[in-house]
Amino acid sequence: MASDHDVKQALLSEKNDRSQLNNEKNVVVQRRKNRQNKNHLNQNEVVIQTPADCEPMYVKPQFSLKQVVLMLISYIGGGTFCFFLVRNQIKGEKTNPILDSMYLCVVTMSTVGYGDLVPNSIMSKLLACVFVFSGMALVGLILGKAADYIVEKQEVLLVRAIHFHEKVGPAELLKEVESDKVKFKCITAGILLVVLFVIGTVFLCVVEELEVLDAIYCVCSTITTLGYGDKSFSTAAGRSFAVLWIISSTICLAQFYLYLAELYTERRQRSLVRWVLTRRLTPTDLEEADLDHDKVVSASEFVIYKLKEMGKISQEDVSLVMETFKKLDIDHSGTLTASDLLPPTPRQA
Repeated sequence: MASDHDVKQALLSEKNDRSQLNNEKNVVVQRRKNRQNKNHLNQNEVVIQTPADCEPMYVKPQFSLKQVVLMLISYIGGGTFCFFLVRNQIKGEKTNPILDSMYLCVVTMSTVGYGDLVPNSIMSKLLACVFVFSGMALVGLILGKAADYIVEKQEVLLVRAIHFHEKVGPAELLKEVESDKVKFKCITAGILLVVLFVIGTVFLCVVEELEVLDAIYCVCSTITTLGYGDKSFSTAAGRSFAVLWIISSTICLAQFYLYLAELYTERRQRSLVRWVLTRRLTPTDLEEADLDHDKVVSASEFVIYKLKEMGKISQEDVSLVMETFKKLDIDHSGTLTASDLLPPTPRQA
């Protein structure tokens, strides 16, 4: 009996081992099939994505504040070195040769031109001409973007200060900043301008020992790049301060007026949008909106018509987009599908 029982147990264990082995084989086979199917799908996806999806998308160039600082340092350093070499060909009230050269470089770049230091030879005059044009380009093309970048960084702080007594989350703050972006830029630039104005006035009163009215007069003639020259920075400490203050204040004023113009344009645009969306449609509007002339205006046709009326797009923009659509619509079905994005066969080519 014991031997019969042992035989049965051995047969059962062998049977279980075989069934387990078969199950493991089935699992392996199923995994291989799944892997093959997945690879097949991935290959199909890759084929469908070419060539349109493989084209690099336009990426907006990122602003680099470090590059701007390096260019500004290079400009001021180069200008200081050049004006230092011709320091004996420059007349006016002088303090320190290196400081005067840097001061003259900044005054030339910002087009303030006090007249307290002026070129007095052909070489120094040619040098001043080169640096005034390159300085204007640097201020207009690069430093303006730097100021805009700095102002944008302060917008959230401004909104947070406005809602100081309210519990406003980060999402609400960002939403408000984006909805009134130009307005907050204008306010921030105005606050910075007032701060720079006060700092310049106090410095001129304390260091340069000017009367309050004369200090305000000098600040106004400086930040507007008027530079009459009867009042200016004449001490070494004053010119050290002026190197940074003149650049900051003149650019800040320019950006403030730029934001004012943008704010005025944005408000006019918003009023136009409100008028377009609230006015009643006429039969003439329906005829103009009916692009395919089927006497029925679809939602897409209505959107295009309203965007054109708001000035967001023009008929040329619509025509260019339609030409691109026709080029992509290989089968001329009036719609785009995945088959339209496949590379053309030799017969189609």
